[in-house]
Amino acid sequence: MASNTNSNPHVFFKLSLLLSLLNFSFSQTGVGQAPSPAADSCNGIFLSYAYSSGAKIKPDDPTHQPYRFESVLTVLNNGDEELKSWRVFVGFQNDEFLVSASDAVLADGTSLPANVGNGTVFAGFPMSDLKTAIGTAGDLTQMQVQVKLLGTQFGVGAPGVPLPDNIQLANDGFICPKASMQGRNEMQVCCTKDPNVKTNATVDEEFMPRQSGDLTIMYDVTRTYDSNYWSQVTISNNNPLGRLDNWKLSFDWMRDEFIYTMKGAYPYVVDSSDCIFGPQGQYYRDLDFGNVLNCERRPTIIDLPPTKANDTTLGLIPKCCRNGTILPPSMDPSKSSSVFQMQVFKMPPDLNRSELSPPQNWKINGTLNPDYICGPPVRVSPSQFPDPSGLPSNTTAVASWQVVCNITQPKNESPKCCVSFSSYYNDSVVPCRTCACGCPSNTARTCSATAQAVLLPPEALLVPFENRTTMAQAWADLKRRTVPNPMPCSDNCGVSINWHVLTDYSRGWSARITIFNWDETAFPDWFAAVQMDKATHGFEKMYSFNGTTLELNGVNNTILMQGLPGLNYIVGETDGANPKKDPRVPGKQQTVISFTKKNIPGINVVAGDGFPSKVFFNGEECALPLVLPTNNSNRRGSTTIISIFLAVLVFIMVHQ
Repeated sequence: MASNTNSNPHVFFKLSLLLSLLNFSFSQTGVGQAPSPAADSCNGIFLSYAYSSGAKIKPDDPTHQPYRFESVLTVLNNGDEELKSWRVFVGFQNDEFLVSASDAVLADGTSLPANVGNGTVFAGFPMSDLKTAIGTAGDLTQMQVQVKLLGTQFGVGAPGVPLPDNIQLANDGFICPKASMQGRNEMQVCCTKDPNVKTNATVDEEFMPRQSGDLTIMYDVTRTYDSNYWSQVTISNNNPLGRLDNWKLSFDWMRDEFIYTMKGAYPYVVDSSDCIFGPQGQYYRDLDFGNVLNCERRPTIIDLPPTKANDTTLGLIPKCCRNGTILPPSMDPSKSSSVFQMQVFKMPPDLNRSELSPPQNWKINGTLNPDYICGPPVRVSPSQFPDPSGLPSNTTAVASWQVVCNITQPKNESPKCCVSFSSYYNDSVVPCRTCACGCPSNTARTCSATAQAVLLPPEALLVPFENRTTMAQAWADLKRRTVPNPMPCSDNCGVSINWHVLTDYSRGWSARITIFNWDETAFPDWFAAVQMDKATHGFEKMYSFNGTTLELNGVNNTILMQGLPGLNYIVGETDGANPKKDPRVPGKQQTVISFTKKNIPGINVVAGDGFPSKVFFNGEECALPLVLPTNNSNRRGSTTIISIFLAVLVFIMVHQ
């Protein structure tokens, strides 16, 4: 017989309490899709970050205790225009380690799991555009996205709540005030359009406008079928000092795709085992996976050598097969891009020729080149290519996405090259500074990572660092200087550049630049650049290099230099004439640069105007000395400097 709960107040109270607890539980887990009531007062982009739950996890550490956290980031378009390619900054501040994020990727191209403790930007995937209530009759599934976050944070245990410092929309053209609190577990903000920002894009444009950046990557689908498609990837260098050598490109397949074949480039690892033992092998039972090139979720792609340019199987793609070298357009526009094609197989439920999804989390790097951070792929208007038959018409891509990459200096990242200074009026060389390109982890017993680099005799620049100790100590004794104990560590740089002020007279002056390659890797088609705040306008000519002035960021203060034919290749370090007793010999290139003082009133070469404020090699900014040569030494040292100049010239002539 059923009991009547209404007649029993104790049972009714218990049921009411249970329902209250269940409602509280559901509200804490963020299951519901309905927006917060505060969203009703927002006529822009409403953002909220709600902490759902957390728990202490191992290992126990009183000073740095880890805790699991679950949160929900909500992005809701309450405006009157579609929000394309949404991006939201979350200012994590508790050394968070993010494990997963639904319906979003990290906008800087980092794959999860990842450290995000300094804050990060999320980008929408696969739903990157948020439509309006007007255009969807208030359909939240098209207006809103809720990103469920799972990760580890450190140091904030119950009853504390590990909220970020702030949240804000990262799309251009919006104003976001400081986020406000809604209770203890949620922060909210309403971002509105900035009335002072003008854009050329119209509201009803189907695609986002193409953006500019130091490096752009186009992902163009050129042919599509139900189960696979062909894409063309174009890497274009737009920075006048940016460069890539032996580039390596990587990305994440998000929907179990795999690479069947390629032209113009090749996977760094050829491996189909992930397909054979994965869902791809179960679905494509009749496919010969012995011909599949790569099934990694995150493949790495490398360029082909020039010998494969005319290969009927791997080559015959314009702008392919250059050993991974992409030069700056200021040096050679015809070599400032790289192209390859690949055939990509898809998996259910995407077996439709119109279901196309680009890979995410793009990364690209090279050898002794700048570091690039790449944004997410953004759908743009279809690219057009010259008709392959040669007819005066264009072929349009099926779909196109653009990835924008910009040069960045990662935190705590060391340079890869360094500069030493010398002059005719001081017979000592100011060497590259201690640990300019990083130091070994254990230096306590061998060298000092904090001691200032010891002044050197000019001839010491010609020998490896490990062979300079005796020369440096003897030079210090001669000059009555003390040396630290232990001696300072090496600069640890693969490339070092000596800038020497050679002459200074009433109407002009000259300098000499010598480039030393201490690695075994050679540098074909190298280039260097120097920024000089006052002297660039006086640049006249170079005698062994091609030299030209270059305008950067609207300022004409940079001199770009590259080797003349026959001098555009810097060899790697080689053994000395007698390897048993002679030190190894670096690759070298050298030139003299002349300047005029006409129209540069007040320039003082000796006081420091004759030295560069920045030096670049192959696009990488080099570490500079902390001090300049002084003018209080006798000038007899110029004879030694000239002897070094002649020695380098003889070396170069012998090795041409």
